[in-house]
Amino acid sequence: MNNKFKLSATIFASIIALAACGTTGNESESSASEEQAEYTVGVVGDTERLVWEDVAERVADEGITLNVETFTDYVTPNTALVDGSLDLNAFQHLAYLAEFVASNNADLQPVGYTYISPMGAYSESLESIDDLVDGGTVVIPNDVTNAGRALLLLELAGVLEVDDAAGITPSVEDITANPKNIEITEVDAAQVPRSLADADLVVANTNYAVDAGLVPEEDSIFLDTDDLGSLGAQYKNAVVVKSEDAENEDIKTIVEAYQSDETAAKIDEVTSGADQPAWTDNDDIAADFEEVVNQSQPAE
Repeated sequence: MNNKFKLSATIFASIIALAACGTTGNESESSASEEQAEYTVGVVGDTERLVWEDVAERVADEGITLNVETFTDYVTPNTALVDGSLDLNAFQHLAYLAEFVASNNADLQPVGYTYISPMGAYSESLESIDDLVDGGTVVIPNDVTNAGRALLLLELAGVLEVDDAAGITPSVEDITANPKNIEITEVDAAQVPRSLADADLVVANTNYAVDAGLVPEEDSIFLDTDDLGSLGAQYKNAVVVKSEDAENEDIKTIVEAYQSDETAAKIDEVTSGADQPAWTDNDDIAADFEEVVNQSQPAE
C-alpha cells in the first residue's frame, strides 16, 4: 500500500470514528430528553395557575415536565381526569370530590393536600351580614357541595338554619328556619362575584372572588375560615389522580414539590393571604377522604 493510499484510509477511518462519536452523543441526548416524564395538571382560575407554574419550574429539575391547563368551571377538570386528558388536577376540596365520585362512579382519589380556601360573603350595600333586611337577596353557587357550604356559612353567620341530617351538603330544601325570609338564587360558582350589583349579598369561593378583583380578607363581610378548626378536612383542597396512579413516583415528587415553603409563599402572594397551606407532616388523606365520603351521605 503506498503512502498516499495509507493517508487516505487513515483520514476516512478518522471521519467514520468522528461520525460514530457524534451519533452516539446525539443518541445520548435524545435518550436523556426521552427520560423527561411529562404530565398535565388541571387547575381552575389564574391564582392556581400561577402557583402551579411555579411548581412546574421546580419539578423540571427532577426530570418532570409539568404542563398546567387552566379551566373556568369545576366540572371539566374531573371529567378530563377521568377520560385521561389530564394526569392530575388540583382545584377541589374533599367534599366536592366525594360528591363527584359518588355521582359519576369515578375512580378518583386524593393524594395530597394543597390549601384551604375561605368561602366569603360579599356585599356592595351592607357593612355587616347582620344588616340583611327582610326579603333580602342572596346569591350562592349552584353545585351541590359549594351550595351546601354557602348555606352552612349563612347558618354560621346566624342568617338561617339548616337540617343537621343533611350533613355537609345541605340544599335550600333543607333550610329549617329563615327568619329574614331571604331569597336565595343559585348560579354557576364562577358567576357569583359578578352578581354583586344585583343582590344584597353573594357567597363566593375565593378563587373566583380573587379573579374578580376582590380581596377576601379586606372585602368580605364574613369568612367561614375565621375558625379553621370548625371546618374539618372536608374543605381542604387536594391533588387528585386516578386511583391507578396513586403510587406513581413522579406524582409523589410533584406533590412533594407542591407541599413546600416555596409554594406556601406563592399561595400567600397570589391570594393576598386568603388561602392557607393545608398540608401537615402527619396527614392521612385517604382516611380523611373516607370520613368525608361517609359525612356526605345524608342521615336516614
